[in-house]
Order: sequence, then C-alpha cells, then structure tokens
Amino acid sequence: MTTDENAEDAFRWSLTLISKILVRTILEGSTIVMIAINTNQEKALAKAISVAPRGKRSMELLNITVGTQSISPFYWAIESGSLITAQAMIKDLLTIRADRDNYYYGSDDMFTRHPDLIQRLCADAANLLWPLLDGLIWRSRVAVAGQRRVNYYIKHLIQDGEGKMNKAMEWLADNNDPKIICHPAVVMFADVFWGQLANRYFLLGRMYFLVTLIVFVFGQGILNHLHSDAKDETEEEYIAIFSCRLVIYLGSMTRVIFQQTKLFISDCKTGSMRKLGGFLPVPSYLFSFQQSGSFVLMICLVMMLCLEPIVHCLGSDSDKLFDTHCTEAETMKDAYSIISAFAMLLYWLLLTDLTAFSMRISAYVLVIGRVASEVGLFLAALVYLIVSFTSAISSLNQKLKDFAGMHLGALSLWEIALGIYPTSHFETMMEETFVMIAVSCFAILIAVFLINLLIAQLNGAYQVVFADLVGFARLNRAGIIVTTLEQVSDKQWSRFLQAQKFEERLEFNEGDIGLPGGLQVTEPSNANPTTVDTILRFGGSTSPTMPWPQEENLDGGDDDKFDRLEKLIVRATKNMGASKGSKKGGSSSAGASGSGGGSAGEEGSE
Repeated sequence: MTTDENAEDAFRWSLTLISKILVRTILEGSTIVMIAINTNQEKALAKAISVAPRGKRSMELLNITVGTQSISPFYWAIESGSLITAQAMIKDLLTIRADRDNYYYGSDDMFTRHPDLIQRLCADAANLLWPLLDGLIWRSRVAVAGQRRVNYYIKHLIQDGEGKMNKAMEWLADNNDPKIICHPAVVMFADVFWGQLANRYFLLGRMYFLVTLIVFVFGQGILNHLHSDAKDETEEEYIAIFSCRLVIYLGSMTRVIFQQTKLFISDCKTGSMRKLGGFLPVPSYLFSFQQSGSFVLMICLVMMLCLEPIVHCLGSDSDKLFDTHCTEAETMKDAYSIISAFAMLLYWLLLTDLTAFSMRISAYVLVIGRVASEVGLFLAALVYLIVSFTSAISSLNQKLKDFAGMHLGALSLWEIALGIYPTSHFETMMEETFVMIAVSCFAILIAVFLINLLIAQLNGAYQVVFADLVGFARLNRAGIIVTTLEQVSDKQWSRFLQAQKFEERLEFNEGDIGLPGGLQVTEPSNANPTTVDTILRFGGSTSPTMPWPQEENLDGGDDDKFDRLEKLIVRATKNMGASKGSKKGGSSSAGASGSGGGSAGEEGSE
C-alpha cells in the first residue's frame, strides 16, 4: 500500500468518476423498453411502448442514446436472447397505423437504423426473418373482380440508404434456406431483379459461352470427321478447323484464364480460403460448381494448346497449310483427343445454368445433383464387389478366357452387372462349377440387393428434396442474380430505380392514398384470404406527440383471459377458505359460551 496522499486522491477520484459513469449509464439506459426486453414478455413490451409518442414510437424501439453513445433495443433483444420481445418489436414496427391525417409505418426507420438487418437476422435469429418479411406485405380485404390488391414494401430490400444495390439478396442466398427464399416478399424482389435487370446481362454472358461451345463442336467434332480418309481433306477444311480452334484459344481460353486469375487474386487478398480435406487451403470461389468447372476447363484448354497438332505440324514437311496429320503430331493425338472430349463435356455441363430461366427445369436439374451422391455410393459398392469377386475367381484353378487375369475378370463382371455380357459365354462358364457359383452369387447381389437398395435410396433422397425443390431452384437463381448484378453499370442501376417509382405513394383501396416505398400488384382473391383490415385506424387527436390510444387486444388476448380467470379462481378459493374459517370460529365461541352457561347453572342449583 502507498502512503502518498496524492496517489490516494487520484485513485479515489478515478473510482468516483467510474462509479458516476456507471450510475449514469444505468439510469439513462434503463428505459421502460429495456426493462421490458429483459422480461422477454410481449405483453410487458406492449405496455412499455404504449406511452411513447406516435411520431417517435419506432425510434423508442430502435435507438437509445446514453451520453455520446447509442444502442439499439432491438439488437439488444437479439443479442440477449429475448427473441419473443424481438419478434414483438418487429410486429409493432411493421404494423401500419393511421389517424385522420397520416399513416405511420416503421419500415423506413428500421432499415435506416439497421441497414444490415437481413444479414444480422440470418446470422443470429433466422426465425425472425419470416415475421419481418410478413410485415413488408399489405393485402387488401376487399376483392374486386376476383383480384386483391397487394403492396410489397421492398424498397429497402432493393436499394440501400445511398441508392446503391442492397446486399439483401446476397445475404439470403448465402443463408441457403430454401424456405425463406420462397417467401412472397423475397420472391417479389428477386423476380423484379431477374425480370427487369439481371436476365439480360446473364443471357448475354451465356450467349457468348454458347457461341464458343458451338465453335468448339464444329472444330473438334464435325469438321475433322467429314471424310473417312484424312487424305481427302481439303485445305479449306484445314483453314476452317484452324479458325475454330483459334477462336477457342483466344476467345474462350484467355477469357477463362482472366476470370480465374481475378477471382484467385481477390480471394488471396481478402484471405478467403477454405480447407480442402481439412488441411489443404483452397480459394473459396472454387467451392462453387460453376467456378470449379471453369477452373478445370481452363486446365483442359491449356493442355490442348500444348498438345495442339496444328502447332506441332507447323514445322513439318507437309504441303498442306494447318495440317493435323503430320508425323510429329501422331504421338500426341490420343492424349489430345481425350482431353478434347473431357473439355467438350465440361462445356455442356457448365451450360446447365441456363436452366435458371425456368424454375421447373432448374428444379429438375438440381434434383439430379442432389441424388447423384446416392448413385456414387452404388457405384462404389459395385466396384468393391467386382474387385472382391474378381480376385476370388482369379484364385481358382480355371481356364476360362473371360477370367484369365483380374483385368479380364473385372471387365466380365462389369458386363454382367450392366447386362451386356454375351449369353453364349455362360454355356462355357458352366464347365467351371465354382466360377459359375461365384458369378451367380455376384449377379444375385447386384440384381436383388444393390439395384433395389439404389432404388430405395433414390426414392428416400427424392422425398427429402421434393418439399424444397422450388426453394433450391430459387437459391440457384439468387446466386446468379448476385453475380450478374455486379456487372450492372451505375447508369443502368439508376434507370432501374427510376422505373420502380419508389417515391410514389401506393393506394390501399380506391382513393385511399397510402405509403411510398413499394410495388403494387394484384393476386387472385382466393390465394391469400384476408377478412380483417391489417391497418389500425384511430380517431381522436392527430398530434405526433400524442401516444396511440390503447389497442383493444393489448389486454384482451387468450393468455390474458386465462390469467384473469386463474386469478379469479384463486381469489374465490381464498375467500371461501376465509369464510369457512370465520364460521368455524363463530360456532366454537358459541359452544364455549353455552358450556360456560351450563356450568354456572349447575353451580347455582347447588
């Protein structure tokens, strides 16, 4: 301990200052809303916010200032796990209220205060996304000619506070929830993005890819097979083949190399790496099907260029320009053709993202991808059985040509599994009894067990995926929208926003001019039956400084009715117990007095 009085005064002053700061923080931060949040009860929050002025009601739930710092009660409710009050806050903020002069709706305040709201909910409270998105939709209870008006207030899902593209679509796509992506509000703004902006840019990009694929097909699969004999090929055909391959190498290979290099450098700079197999760091972009396929295609095209017969024949003695059949190229033709065939398959495989234009076709393709793992397990089990039975049959003392070695035996069992093994060879196999028994066991395992197990696995996998088919298809389209909109210029984006006319007020019903910031559509009246007006309308004062009149359902819910009934029963039970006690006490007193009187009478007679 120190004996310096100045040091003691300094510590005393510091502790006093800290205590004052803490007390001030507690006093200023402990509002009735924060106290209600700590109880995690919807009724307590409703009572706490009912006294707030109608003009500042939303900010009471979104902002509390303590000194120079501000916190959000809404985010505090999420962080503290008070999700019941957080959901009640969302419901209160997104309830449309009206007096005789104005409409009040907290959507603008909510997204202005929390521009990353969607991202935060996806990460910490995904179950609050559905009520949030429900609050962005208003449906009329009046149907006209079988159609109902619907207002989607999705301005803040499309643009941020600065007028740029909001990242809500990217956050929802990364969330990878097939159910929330099918919410009507998400479907609405996703379709607006796709139909009015993204599909054109996406189609232009894929059309370029489609043209290069057609050129690749002509150069690799059509022009070089016009004649059965290579000697009959003309110089014009060689020039056409060279032109096609030049387009592929310059127009496709260089473009893929540029894109892959850009993505690789971007992930390396940001440190966006993921472990492959738990130990090998790989850039995150390669975990995308399209990008990983493009990376493999780039490698194939580079290898094709290195093995290109035309390049190796340039210095040959051939009298034909761009010859592909010179002696120097003969040794590389097989490897070149195999890589070319693999690249051709990759081209067609990467073209499947064009299915995003149709939800039905896209869902079908995604189902194939989802159940492909079951087919992979079947093939792995089939290979295991083939290797097992082939090694066993090769150990037998037999002289069958089809099983003379493991390589021939494996090929024969593969043909048997596929049902293409010649039936005449079974007659020869009958001469070797043990071979016939082994092959019969193999055929039974394949036909009775593995095939039926594969069918059951495919059926089970399809049942699991079926409920979310459209959701997975929309997730796929959402990813395409996110990557495509990165190519949109600022000028095109400004035109797109002007076309939405978010600054114009939308009608609720005929002649009832409502709120801006949304899009109005009509839907069949039987799609979402609505019998109650979701707008809370109040009479009386229209001053923004006045609180809203107490809502009828604030204390009138079923839970409150049961609570009041329970309290009434408890009170009645206590009263009944008290009345019984008083009666019992009175009768006891009367009996005691009667006994006393009798004793006195006996004494008097004596």
